[in-house]
Amino acid sequence: MPATESYQIDIAAVLRKKLGDKAPKWLIRLAKKLLHEDFLNTFFKEGYTGVEFAEKALEYMKVTLKVEGMENIPTDRLITVASNHPLGGHDALALVSIFGRAYDGNIRVLVNDFLMVLKQLNGIFVPVNKVGGQSRGLSAQTEGIFQSDAQVLFFPAGKCARRIDGKIQDPAWKKTFITKSVEHHRDIVPMHFIGKNSWRFYFWDWVGNVTGVNKKFPLAMAFLVDEMYRAQGKTYRVVIGKPIPWQTFDDSKKPIEWAAWMKDYVENL
Repeated sequence: MPATESYQIDIAAVLRKKLGDKAPKWLIRLAKKLLHEDFLNTFFKEGYTGVEFAEKALEYMKVTLKVEGMENIPTDRLITVASNHPLGGHDALALVSIFGRAYDGNIRVLVNDFLMVLKQLNGIFVPVNKVGGQSRGLSAQTEGIFQSDAQVLFFPAGKCARRIDGKIQDPAWKKTFITKSVEHHRDIVPMHFIGKNSWRFYFWDWVGNVTGVNKKFPLAMAFLVDEMYRAQGKTYRVVIGKPIPWQTFDDSKKPIEWAAWMKDYVENL
């Protein structure tokens, strides 16, 4: 059942808090439209939280997941799930929905702090890095998660896919999920989410790179909510591979090389 607490958002209040009473009305209108305030609040007022929030959010947006490989999810050990990150929204909700039910909610998803605005997933979403970097405090928090009895879900790219070398793909995967999985004896379960954002998302990412804006804030991220809104009614294929024993990731490759190997492995599932 939905929780009694509401999670309504007030974009005008947020902008006025940051910009003062001089916040332009046109900017407020634009932000409300781009972030679909009414659409979100209609759902948020139901008060769903945790795994149920992810499931109901996908249902609200009429998004269907066709999941292959559910039998590959182990129930007898601690694991790290390593997934590609093509969308930035629906793929995160899918991760929570699929593995949250499999593990009765005992999951932690290490995400960019941009996704921490979803207060309904407090306790499941854990910030692993800030936009543009990682702090020592967040590193310590990551260590604590891997030491816990929760199943760890990871987007090793750290941010969603971009157009790179003429191909829409994840940025290079970081090595943390390899080193921590080996250290804490967690097998790695690969997951491939098949999907992509609209051409507009990648265009604004290109603009951000050309103008240098992306060095301060990834410009395309401002369109992530709108990308989710536009993707209503879509069906996505999700492939879960067999667990890869942590012993696989030995000294024959450096951790960053194993991370690149895993990225290729997931993309070919």
